[in-house]
Amino acid sequence: MFIIQSMTHATVLIVITIYVLLFFSLKRHPLYPFHAAGLFVHELFTNRKYLFHLLGIVIILFFNKIELTLESKMKHHSDFTPAVFGLEGNFVSIFQKVFENGALTSVLTFFYVVVFPAIMLTSIGVYTYQRQFKLFYAVCYALMINYMIAIPFYLFFPVTEVHAFNPNVKFLMLEAFPTFENDYRPLSGLDNCFPSLHTSISVTMAMIALRSKSLFWKRFVPIAALIIIFSIFYLGVHWLTDMAGGTVLGLLAARIGLRISEGRTIFAGSRGLDVKKRNMDGKW
Repeated sequence: MFIIQSMTHATVLIVITIYVLLFFSLKRHPLYPFHAAGLFVHELFTNRKYLFHLLGIVIILFFNKIELTLESKMKHHSDFTPAVFGLEGNFVSIFQKVFENGALTSVLTFFYVVVFPAIMLTSIGVYTYQRQFKLFYAVCYALMINYMIAIPFYLFFPVTEVHAFNPNVKFLMLEAFPTFENDYRPLSGLDNCFPSLHTSISVTMAMIALRSKSLFWKRFVPIAALIIIFSIFYLGVHWLTDMAGGTVLGLLAARIGLRISEGRTIFAGSRGLDVKKRNMDGKW
C-alpha cells in the first residue's frame, strides 16, 4: 500500500502531479510546464487584474481559516448530524464495505489529498499558458463563490463527518495517510461537512475545464472529479447529503463564475441581455 508520510510528503506529491498534468495538457514537452510557470509569474507582475483575482482567492481562504476560529469560540453549537443520518441511514457504511480494498484506499487517498488541490493549481497554469483568461477569471470567481456559500453553512449548519458519527464506518484515510489528523485536519474542521467542498470544487473545475483548448484537460478533470466524489464516500468522510449539496453548489458556482468572466448577466438564458463586453484579454 502506498503511504503518504506527512504533509511535506503530500506537498511534494502535489508539485510533481502539477508538473505531470501540465506536461500532458501543454503539448507534452518537458519544458512547457516551466514555461507556464514563467507566464504565471509574468502576469503577476504585469497584469493588475490577474493579480487582484488571485488575491481574492487568498482572502477567501483566509476567511475559511477564520471560520474555524470563530466556530471554536461559538457558545451555542447545534449539531445536524443526527438529522442527516436519519435521512440516509447506513448508505456510506454499505458503500464502503462493497468496495473496500487496500490498493483502492491508496489511490483514492491520493486523489483526495493530492490530485484535488493539484487540479485547482494546474488549471491556473493551463488557462494562463493558453491565454484563456476568461476561464482563469471564471476559476477565481467560482472558487470564491464556493467558499462564500459554504462557510456560513459550516458556522450555522454543522454536520460531523460520517466516520466520527457512525461506528459502522471506517476512516480509511488513516490507512494511507496516517498523519492526516495532525497535518491535514487544521485545514478543515471535523464538522465542516455540508456542503462537501471536495465535491463542489471538483464539479466546478470539471465544468470550466470542458471549455479548455486542451483535449487532455477537458477529459481528465471530469474523470478526476468523479473519482474524488467516489472517494468522499469510500474513505468515510462525507454523507450522501453533503455530496448532493456540493454538486448543486459546484454547478451554481461554475455557471456564475463563467458568466461573470464573460461579462454577461448571471441568471439570464443564452439569449439574455449581455452587459457591455469588457476587454477580456487579461488587461485593464
